[in-house]
Amino acid sequence: MNAKVQTAIPLKASFPVRRMDFKFADVPHYWLGSDAGMTHFMTSMSVLFPDGERFFVDSVRALRNHPAIKDDAAMQKEISAFIGQEAMHSKEHAAFNASAKAYGHDTDRMERLTGRVIGLKRLLGRRNQQLVDMAATCALEHFTATVAAQLLRREDIQAFFESPVMYKLWMWHAVEENEHKAVAYDVYQQIYGKGAKAYGMRAGAMVAATVLLFITQNLFMARLMLDDGKIAPRHWLRAMKTLYHPTQGFITQILPELADYFRPNFHPNDHDSVALLADWKQRLAFAD
Repeated sequence: MNAKVQTAIPLKASFPVRRMDFKFADVPHYWLGSDAGMTHFMTSMSVLFPDGERFFVDSVRALRNHPAIKDDAAMQKEISAFIGQEAMHSKEHAAFNASAKAYGHDTDRMERLTGRVIGLKRLLGRRNQQLVDMAATCALEHFTATVAAQLLRREDIQAFFESPVMYKLWMWHAVEENEHKAVAYDVYQQIYGKGAKAYGMRAGAMVAATVLLFITQNLFMARLMLDDGKIAPRHWLRAMKTLYHPTQGFITQILPELADYFRPNFHPNDHDSVALLADWKQRLAFAD
């Protein structure tokens, strides 16, 4: 009688790493609502991503062998998938940013400036740079996941996309930001805990990161508008109304969700996006 051999099922992360290779050669100059302001708002976000995503990866990777998590097989799989997704986001946005040079935009300089802004964290992290880096990563991951979920919810914003390539780039990115939104936060909590110091650091990082992000993104948007000779206020009106309308603004509507980060017992999964992701993975024909 032969003994029945049981083989262990390989442990997998809760989300996949999708290999993308978008082609941006045919993307028009104003690909979002045929509007300079709307397009350049998104482009000013895109130029933040290559260095920003690398910063997230470096912050998490630096701690993956910490005693609190190094033997946690499930966490290690999540970290590997997080790194894979973020690396792919950095790659694809860098490719899009490079394509924008065809329209006279010095995206290389903006990416270098992003790196310098990220480098300001050193002013706060001389004693414990890893803690500062992870606190900033958690804060910015919440910001990007919240913006991404809003993009997946707002059909009126989706209707502005006039380039199929840009539509898929941003919706793919938005899906993945919500798939891995809790990874950095879980690493942070397992290593640094939930006490007053850990809370104070992550809350302070959210304030600092939000201020720096807002200033940097708006400066980049102004630079892009200036490149096109559209710095006058009338060229900004549609974008400002879409983003900051008191009740319907894209950014205005997510302020309560962003502020929820300051709740002491906050966790990214408190904002349920399971059904939203299932719908979008079907729309984008993702096999997983």
